[in-house]
Amino acid sequence: MTVLYYALAAAAEIAGCFAFWAWLRLDRSVWWVAPGMASLALFAFLLTRVDSEAAGRAYAAYGGVYIVASIAWLWLVEQRTPDRWDLLGAAICLVGAGVILLGPRSA
Repeated sequence: MTVLYYALAAAAEIAGCFAFWAWLRLDRSVWWVAPGMASLALFAFLLTRVDSEAAGRAYAAYGGVYIVASIAWLWLVEQRTPDRWDLLGAAICLVGAGVILLGPRSA
């Protein structure tokens, strides 16, 4: 379930942030902000569902997932092909997120 929560949280966060981007950078209506705020609230809620004993660790591991999701957004929504550096950086971050989330912990 952790992977699902992270994936949904990333989609909600990116959509919420993009709503502000659309309003402020693409000259879209201010009405884009309302669903953007709702999406950001959903993002925050979804991160609380992640199975982690510490919020900071859940957020740190999420960072790698967010980066990979952002590269996917770049490709699928913005229609811009990620280059090898985008892909390499995202892979490194995802490995780092896995280490943070799944690494053995001392008691």
